[in-house]
Amino acid sequence: MSATTSGAVLNVGAREVTRADVEDFLYREAQLLDEWRLDEWFTMFEPDGRMEVPTTDWAGWDATTAGFFVCDDYDLIRARVKRLKSRKAHAENPHSRTHRMVTNVILLEAGAETVWISANFLIHRYRDGGAYTYVGRYEHVLKVDDDGLRFRVRRSIPVMESMDPGARLSFIL
Repeated sequence: MSATTSGAVLNVGAREVTRADVEDFLYREAQLLDEWRLDEWFTMFEPDGRMEVPTTDWAGWDATTAGFFVCDDYDLIRARVKRLKSRKAHAENPHSRTHRMVTNVILLEAGAETVWISANFLIHRYRDGGAYTYVGRYEHVLKVDDDGLRFRVRRSIPVMESMDPGARLSFIL
């Protein structure tokens, strides 16, 4: 890991990635999802990108250690976006209203072309007269290139032990 003592800067190749860069990226993602701008959100993934939401018994980076609520490759993410925007996504027609908050962003490690980060999230979701809260942490691998940051692995880890009835994961966590 090549970081300053504050952990606010990592060197990825010849480029410096700051915590502010990562925060702006995550805040932009939250805005796009809250505004249901899914096509723009999808462009935040590199072509080999993945999106994962492991179950609460997940034990680490090895995908064989537990189940997943979501484990999508790039093509499945694209299909998910298309389905969520269609009238066929009955659980999200009309779509949920959400308000996302991202906090505690930490730059963990730099690779040859990636940066590993963690952050916490709090999502308030309003649907069918109900209000639901989702709490968890992100553990992302971000591809760094001249155009900025992209998701290589977007991992949302729920930390609540259970969800209220109706608090399904039909939206993008």
